[in-house]
Amino acid sequence: MANWKIKLSLFLNYFVFAILLNSVGSVILQVQNNYGVSESSASILEAFKDLSIAAVSFLIASYIARIGYKRSMLIGLALVGIACLLMPVVGGFAMTKLLFAATGTSFALIKVSVYSTIGIVTKDKKEHASFMNFIESFFMIGILTGYFIFGAFVDDKNPQSTEWLRVYYLLAGITLVAFLLLLSAPLDESSVQPSDSKNSVEEFKDMIKLAIKPLVLVFIVSVFTYVLIEQSIMSWLPTFNSKVIHLPTTLSLQMASILAASTALGRLAAGFALRRIHWFFVLIGCLVAASVLVLIAIPLAQSTSGEPVTSWANAPLGAFVFPLIGLFIAPIYPAINSVVLSNLPARQHGPMSGLIVIFSALGGTTGSIITGTIFESYGGETAFYFSLVPISLLAISLFFFNRLQNKTESTIEFNSSGSH
Repeated sequence: MANWKIKLSLFLNYFVFAILLNSVGSVILQVQNNYGVSESSASILEAFKDLSIAAVSFLIASYIARIGYKRSMLIGLALVGIACLLMPVVGGFAMTKLLFAATGTSFALIKVSVYSTIGIVTKDKKEHASFMNFIESFFMIGILTGYFIFGAFVDDKNPQSTEWLRVYYLLAGITLVAFLLLLSAPLDESSVQPSDSKNSVEEFKDMIKLAIKPLVLVFIVSVFTYVLIEQSIMSWLPTFNSKVIHLPTTLSLQMASILAASTALGRLAAGFALRRIHWFFVLIGCLVAASVLVLIAIPLAQSTSGEPVTSWANAPLGAFVFPLIGLFIAPIYPAINSVVLSNLPARQHGPMSGLIVIFSALGGTTGSIITGTIFESYGGETAFYFSLVPISLLAISLFFFNRLQNKTESTIEFNSSGSH
């Protein structure tokens, strides 16, 4: 298989950052136990992660090709590896904030580079869409693995124990493997090297011009809203399991993995469905199904027997049903990203990837803070019912995105036929 080594490297990079980025839900629960912070205070960890992603993406996306995709990924892996080694040594809520800031900074370099590299290592739109779905599926597998890794280091008998911090030595080791694999993987970036005639300021202006196109504006709204939904659920599901369904801490983390597993499965299934059915109809159907699931699952989560839950075997039905929302929201993100990227020339993939990363990060922060605030003020059930609002907004946004995309394709076809 052509480019197999760099493709494998991209998968492993995504796997490492899937664990680190989405450990925020596990860590939110642990810092409440260890450091006595409130739900609203703990929700700030999402901001340290996502605002770092947004800021760094904004600064480097327009000229990351000059830095080099491979070099950028190596810098990101080195930075987060050092942060992981410091976490168990220093400890404390302040260090936790710094860890997520370093993780966000590194992921900005990784994600923009990965999305841009996909355009180099794939041949056509179909292969692009397929690889995008597979790599996003592998991201969810990383999240799934992360819940069990963190759960393995938690001491249920002593919730105040900081022994769970040792997990970061393991994560530093995985990061080192990813770094060495990438270092040895060849990547020909000559096709995307910018011309010397443009300076960094002009390249930045080009990214801004790209952002204000109507199709891209509606796409940005769609990405922002989707990630708001996903992160609000993913970051707060362990706390929901612990405080609403009354699961022990380890089980709260482990059962949150159902969301990651269902999301991975949803993206794999979408890879096949999108070959036969137009993406818009698939995604609208998914949003309708997700809304119905919210209305069914939360009452199930409320109707617990009152008996202590000790294992998966006697966990209430609601703990299994609600995370299945991942099946339905999963296809949205890679599908709309692929639609936009595969319709742009390779040289614009860097700036466009930057915009995706920036507004994904802002959506994630917004979703987590809103959910944390509602959770603290009105309870977990109300916080998760609130997801119906952005789900409805996303359906409207996708409707306009589809219309604009169809107009864009029609214009391209007309111009192409008129030139003959």
